[in-house]
Amino acid sequence: MGDDGVKVRRENRRMREDRDMKDKLEGDRGSGGGYQTDKEQKQKDPSMDPSTGNLQVLNALDGAKTQWYHFTAIVIAGMGFFTDAYDLFCISLVTKLLGRIYYHKEGSPTPGSLPPEVSAAVNGVALVGTLAGQLFFGWLGDKLGRKKVYGITLMLMCLCSIASGLSFGSHPKGVMTTLCFFRFWLGFGIGGDYPLSATIMSEYSNKKTRGGFIAAVFAMQGFGILGGGVFAIMISAIFNSRFKAPPYEVDPIKSTVPEADYVWRIVLMVGALPALLTYYWRMKMPETARFTALVAKNAKKAASDMSKVLQVDIEAEQEKVDEVMEDSKHSFGLFSKEFAKRHGLHLLGTTSTWFLLDIAFYSQNLFQKDIFSAIGWIPPAKTMNAIQEVYKIARAQTLIALCSTVPGYWFTVFLIDKMGRFTIQLLGFSMMTIFMFVLAFPYNYWTHPENNIKFVVIYSLTFFFANFGPNATTFVVPAEIFPARLRSTCHGISAASGKLGAIVGAFGFLYLAQSKDPKKTSEGYPPGIGVKNSLIVLGVINLLGTLCTFLVPETKGKSLEEMSGENEEETGETRA
Repeated sequence: MGDDGVKVRRENRRMREDRDMKDKLEGDRGSGGGYQTDKEQKQKDPSMDPSTGNLQVLNALDGAKTQWYHFTAIVIAGMGFFTDAYDLFCISLVTKLLGRIYYHKEGSPTPGSLPPEVSAAVNGVALVGTLAGQLFFGWLGDKLGRKKVYGITLMLMCLCSIASGLSFGSHPKGVMTTLCFFRFWLGFGIGGDYPLSATIMSEYSNKKTRGGFIAAVFAMQGFGILGGGVFAIMISAIFNSRFKAPPYEVDPIKSTVPEADYVWRIVLMVGALPALLTYYWRMKMPETARFTALVAKNAKKAASDMSKVLQVDIEAEQEKVDEVMEDSKHSFGLFSKEFAKRHGLHLLGTTSTWFLLDIAFYSQNLFQKDIFSAIGWIPPAKTMNAIQEVYKIARAQTLIALCSTVPGYWFTVFLIDKMGRFTIQLLGFSMMTIFMFVLAFPYNYWTHPENNIKFVVIYSLTFFFANFGPNATTFVVPAEIFPARLRSTCHGISAASGKLGAIVGAFGFLYLAQSKDPKKTSEGYPPGIGVKNSLIVLGVINLLGTLCTFLVPETKGKSLEEMSGENEEETGETRA
């Protein structure tokens, strides 16, 4: 059956080539016996029409119906994002445990906690690595190709996830140093996954459902956060039942059993599994046709790869690729005046909105446990043993992920190609601003035990509208509006700007959220502005994000070449 199909396709291709040659010989002559101009040929050839794109292979991708390969690509790219989110956010589940194990102080009325500088490093070092990885691998993806770099990032994530759990040292400082070292390189690999996954999915997708497909890849982040919480619940429940321990206030030493040291290591190491499971399939994916045709300039390879994927015959059209690439309009660099003129405001829009969003999003995510403790949703640490505390923190964060984070992502997936990116981002930032101020101004009201559930509901809504809003759209849009040869680089720059915001949130919120009263601050921390004022600051940041959204263009229903200007004809200037 397969051989017959190949023979039929070959015969069809041969007949079409003969027919095209005959049409060319008969049609190249105009009514006066002369030859038609290039402009007249382009007007007759729909594959050269700027409204439909320059190349047949790109037209075929833009107009392709949703097929099995689309879902395969979503799963392959999405499992990388599952791993990304698991690895980045699981650390917040075990930082309290690390403090109890390695920084216990004899005679202290409260369990040990990580010193400020250590806590900041453990929570933030992976974000620093992610920022560096986004810039480096984003650039490399435009130089070497999306596929070649894709496998490198995945293996780096796998190896460093395992190594993080094997962190060693003869004293606490040694363990924390090796943990931070491996988590930096873990973040470096995770950083590469952002621009590459987004770019690959955008270049594989059709223009009708492209936003939903890219958002679906990003939505796997929600399952990664949820998966981390669920796994931490399971491990802590198993260890707590096997190794009984009294609360800290009953026996400070026995409240942290020696086996607790395995809990955080297992939680960190399991992040390698989903990435390992998809490595083979990630390596089997063909290079995207847009990179092969528009950057590598190999139309034959692009047509061959996409013919297999789409299961249709596609002409190579090498001459058209050469014609497009020879046009100086399509060769400007990232730091050129032409790029600044065409895409400068776009890049400012994608970087500023992602930066502002991640300040709020990561500060809330990484320090949920502190907020929940402040309002009394998690019992005081001294009333629990070490493993029970992990269980309580994981349960609270899992509930937030299940009720708001995950649904928010999938609302975006199903509605982004109907509502548009701009509308969803504007709505998300606006609602986050409103809910943050609702939490902040009457903050003392929310701290009363009878109002805790109401606080959690409104707090959850901020996460819902972050994910049914800018957390998804800031990932989608940079993969759609820049030229193919700069797409991965510009997405990496936008994502790195976001991670810079995450670092500001992760490091800054540690200090900002401390009580104004020096007697009520966490040990080792200077007085801050308090949780209430910190929430007000986050509300203002969300408001700025709302305003910066107006710099971002709408891409709904448009081809990538239409958005980037890569389908403009050389004669475009003479039409005016």
